[in-house]
Amino acid sequence: MNKHSPIADVQSTPDTRHIAIDRVGIKAIRHPIKVADKTGGVQHTVAMFNMYVNLPHNFKGTHMSRFVEILNSHDREISVESFEKILRTMVEKLGTKAGHIEMTFPYFINKSAPVSKVKSLLDYDVTFIGEIKNGCYEFTIKVVVPVASLCPCSKKISDYGAHNQRSHMSISVRTNSFVWIEDLVRIAEDKASCELYGLLKRPDEKYVTEKAYDNPKFVEDLVRDVAVELNKDSRIDAYTVESENFESIHNHSAYAFIEKIK
Repeated sequence: MNKHSPIADVQSTPDTRHIAIDRVGIKAIRHPIKVADKTGGVQHTVAMFNMYVNLPHNFKGTHMSRFVEILNSHDREISVESFEKILRTMVEKLGTKAGHIEMTFPYFINKSAPVSKVKSLLDYDVTFIGEIKNGCYEFTIKVVVPVASLCPCSKKISDYGAHNQRSHMSISVRTNSFVWIEDLVRIAEDKASCELYGLLKRPDEKYVTEKAYDNPKFVEDLVRDVAVELNKDSRIDAYTVESENFESIHNHSAYAFIEKIK
């Protein structure tokens, strides 16, 4: 091949199978981000990105390198405020009508223990999901909140004690205006048998154990109680709530799920 000949753009060549692809792109690319928290501070962390576009039936492939270029074309750290802009840039540069970005990252909240008031950080998994279809932008935020739950049946039938477990409550909401991560975390923690803390002294451990015992919840109770609160919030157009209880007396989990579609 002549060294001066143009390099072939194979991805842009026609495809004769006439089958469109709903999502094509890259998964699991890490990039630094910054996230404002409710206390007025900024958290600097690293997010895992999944970035996809649709591919019309007449194109053989998409240009994978452009996804990485789009991430790196912004400042060193991507902010929540630039999330929609990145998505719209991706759709424009790749010449498609639909795009989807997921950004998953650890988020930390500084919590005070209930009795000793000793402070410690607790981490939560958070995902921002942005989607564009025919120019319309939709934003979804998901939080995974670890909590404690205590079985009402076990408490009722036992002469003393009751089995409890750590549970993961997941809340995904599609919003029409801004919602703090902390707001969603607080809803989940308030509806659990008891919330979790990174550090507990003995008086704190006594408090959380007794609070859970006085506030038993089935997995069904957890998701229903959270759904009641989400139904009251006009900022939330649609949601899913799920809880997985990692059972302490079984080798399986208990699970419940509620979905509200706009």
